[in-house]
Amino acid sequence: MNDPWDKEVDVLVIGTGAGAMVAAATAAAHGAKTLIVEKSDLYGGTSATSGGGVWIPDSDSARAQGQSDSAEEAFTYIKGLVGNTVSDQRIRAFVDHARIMVRYVESVSDLRFIAIPYTDYQAEKPGGKMGYRSHETNTLHASNLPEQDFATMRPTHPSATLFGFIPWTTMEAAPMITRGPGWMKTMAKVLWRYYSDIPQRLRSRRSRFLVFGNAIAGHLKIALNRHGAETWLQSPLVRLIRDGEGAVEGAVIRHEGKELRVRAAKGVILGAGGFERNKEMRDRYLPGESEPEWSAGQVHNTGDAIRAGIEIGAALDLMDEAWWAPTVRVPGEQRGRPLFYERALPGNIIVNQIGERYMNEARSYDIAGKAMITADRPEARSVPSWIILDARFRRKYPMGPLLPVFPDWMLPRKVRSMYHKASSIADLARKMGVDPVRLETTVTKVNDYARSGVDADFGRGSAPYDRYYGDQSVAPNPNLAPIDKPPFYALRVYPGDIGTKGGLLTDEKGRVLDTSGRVIERLYAIGNNSASVMGPAYPGAGSTLAPAMTFGYLSALDAVGAEPLRGGAAN
Repeated sequence: MNDPWDKEVDVLVIGTGAGAMVAAATAAAHGAKTLIVEKSDLYGGTSATSGGGVWIPDSDSARAQGQSDSAEEAFTYIKGLVGNTVSDQRIRAFVDHARIMVRYVESVSDLRFIAIPYTDYQAEKPGGKMGYRSHETNTLHASNLPEQDFATMRPTHPSATLFGFIPWTTMEAAPMITRGPGWMKTMAKVLWRYYSDIPQRLRSRRSRFLVFGNAIAGHLKIALNRHGAETWLQSPLVRLIRDGEGAVEGAVIRHEGKELRVRAAKGVILGAGGFERNKEMRDRYLPGESEPEWSAGQVHNTGDAIRAGIEIGAALDLMDEAWWAPTVRVPGEQRGRPLFYERALPGNIIVNQIGERYMNEARSYDIAGKAMITADRPEARSVPSWIILDARFRRKYPMGPLLPVFPDWMLPRKVRSMYHKASSIADLARKMGVDPVRLETTVTKVNDYARSGVDADFGRGSAPYDRYYGDQSVAPNPNLAPIDKPPFYALRVYPGDIGTKGGLLTDEKGRVLDTSGRVIERLYAIGNNSASVMGPAYPGAGSTLAPAMTFGYLSALDAVGAEPLRGGAAN
């Protein structure tokens, strides 16, 4: 005889990232008794810490701004990037329903999606666009949240803020980073917004102006409260429970010190993040040298839900893939800091341990991170690499935690410990342990390219996305400037990530498949718990959150027996 259930719901959602919260909100809004559980004491997952971009092809917002796009163009673009690594059915499910998900989420929450002129990462490929697929969402003031919900929201990653703690929007950040027109006025606005909130400044350094992933998490938490979904924090998944026919009927959740059997009559949706912080899984599945501490993923992403799926016979796919990103390590911090945009700014280069370049540093962070791994070889190690810059760059632009304008002595001691500094390239090379002649040759060559405007080795500045984060005041190439003004700096850079993208294999409805290709009834996986619909590629900013949210929506609809309507909200 089976043990009795400790709690019974219709839908159980594991994890509290954007995809999981959309799934829970969708189920709850359809009248399903819904429980969403979170392993840690803070909700929001990696989504809450992120830049909050959402990649939605052919959205209503883009159309309203006069932009031309279609699901077919998006399919062509994704298919060209992923080849046969992902089924056409899953790709079409995403491109056909992403904008429908947006309409539905906007109907059940106060979250709004605004298309922005952010270039696709490989816009030059067939179906690529120069902008308006990536979306930012509306901001939120913490006063609109219950105090406890603000206190238990996972904060934004320092790399997605000004000075490591002041929030800015995507459209505010770009001109400030690249010193575009009006950047000083924008800087003043951002600083005033933060420091003028005197009551909050007296209490905490944390801002009540919520942007990016924090805004998404906040809006969705309000929606969960509104529609009656229950949230448990500090309640990790222990294992899944199957019935005699093999269907998933619930899970064991550790809650308030006890292992509770939770029945989910309509389905369990796994949305608890990847395995980037699990050393054993990284060593087993990911290519090359790889350490959890290099990852920008939050520390609780240890693959628990993926392993629970493996235990009941779920199939896996793309386990050797991640959302790669070069990162730097700040001493004392648990997570790497991704170099999302800094590499594209003029006046820096990345070199391997023999002092030679091996890639176009301005490409998307996913391509750059992967290049660090594929270029690594015994005679020319690129894990880790070095990023080199000069005094002109140091004064003008950010490089991870190295903030412009502020002199070196004003930087925190832990940040000063991160770099080597020297009055010549040769002296810098000796401090790095690199052959001085070879590094000088590399820098001289790049300086010649900067003057001509053509990177003859790797084409830096030739692709649309390269130029998005270039400094348009720099000619003839906004991504290249001479590295010739002492002192010179060198920081170690690692092949990190913002999450893994391999996981349980699913169909176009988010249903988990077993190793024979059959559906495991009432089990769904989304986000980084599932093998990504983006395969080994990264089409544009928001390619992590958008599929998680879209398949969260589709999974919840399937679980509750509702159908999405093409061109409208769900029944």
